[in-house]
Amino acid sequence: MSSATDPWGRVDEDGTVYVRTSGGERVVGSWQAGAPAEALAYFKRKYDSLATEIGLLEQRVRTTDLQPAQAQQSIARLREAVGEAHAVGDLDALTRRLDGLTEQVGRRREEVKAQREQHRHEARETKERIVAEAERIAAEETHWKNGGERLRQLVEEWKAADRIDRPTETALWKRLSSARNAFTKRRKAYFATLDDQREEARRDKERLVAEAEAMQGSTDWGDTAAAYRDLMRRWKLAGRASRDAEEDLWARFKGAQDTFFQARSAAFAERDAEFRGNAEEKEKILADAERLLPVRDVRQARQALRTVQERWEAAGMVPRDQRDRLEGRLRKIEEAVRTAEESEWRRTNPEARARAEATVNQLRSSIEQLEKRLDKARTAGRDKDVKDTEEALGARRAWLEEAERTLAEFS
Repeated sequence: MSSATDPWGRVDEDGTVYVRTSGGERVVGSWQAGAPAEALAYFKRKYDSLATEIGLLEQRVRTTDLQPAQAQQSIARLREAVGEAHAVGDLDALTRRLDGLTEQVGRRREEVKAQREQHRHEARETKERIVAEAERIAAEETHWKNGGERLRQLVEEWKAADRIDRPTETALWKRLSSARNAFTKRRKAYFATLDDQREEARRDKERLVAEAEAMQGSTDWGDTAAAYRDLMRRWKLAGRASRDAEEDLWARFKGAQDTFFQARSAAFAERDAEFRGNAEEKEKILADAERLLPVRDVRQARQALRTVQERWEAAGMVPRDQRDRLEGRLRKIEEAVRTAEESEWRRTNPEARARAEATVNQLRSSIEQLEKRLDKARTAGRDKDVKDTEEALGARRAWLEEAERTLAEFS
């Protein structure tokens, strides 16, 4: 058999196939079935197969999220395959490509590690926030339905978050579980207390209903209406019973109230019908009384008013919706007569007249003395005394004018 050569290998005369590497030649096989060129072509194809496989791995590392550990396993397998390859070609170039892949996977491993640490940090912050909110709900929340629903949501958020280191994960989960248990215990205690309060409210309202039903037939309208108002105040203070008991008790309580107040309204309507005639009579009395105004003769007005008041009392009660209006008109007349009486008394009071006369006389005497003093000051040229005396005179004359008007009222 003749020999054949290639830049990366050769076939000697006895059919042994060699590959050339940086470490020297290495036997990769033997070929006895044909020409040496066919042997080289065969072993080159095996080289091309290795190169293709390495190229595919390079593409996966470059374009996919192949995990570094898996990529490293593939590199190690291919490195071993290249080292023992029965192929002819630039095996050193394949090794260099695998070295490059190893560096690239190493960088990727560091990136993945950094991302994993970031995710763990974020997951820890998320779970610490979940635990903090759960503990706040356990300690403060009093809207039990919302609180329970939010705790369930927090557990789902916990499950959706990434895992963190086991000791921290375990400690935070224990705090979350404790918060849920504390909330449940506090809710149970509240409802146990609430049941006691509702039972006490039911007993109190049973007594109120009994009182309300006992009074529903009363015809003592004023006192009974006040008693029902007091019962309503006590009802509001009693708290709420359970829903069914509350509805039943309220229906009985309101039914008793309605029975009484409907009877009272019917009685008042009947009475008001009787009182409408009284109102018409009082309208006539007021028309007569208003003719007394304005008051000119106090004595005559007083006597006429007394007659008006006697007629008013004799006329009787009027409907409630007219009472204030009618009595208001009467009070205006009474007030006008009373004002006229007071004015008359002041005008005819002898003691007051005497005081007014004394005041006028005293002021006239004072003015006379001041006028003499003013003449002397002017004669002597004492300007300051002139000024002071003139001011005093001005004040006295103003007072005298007012006092004379008061005295004139007694004439």
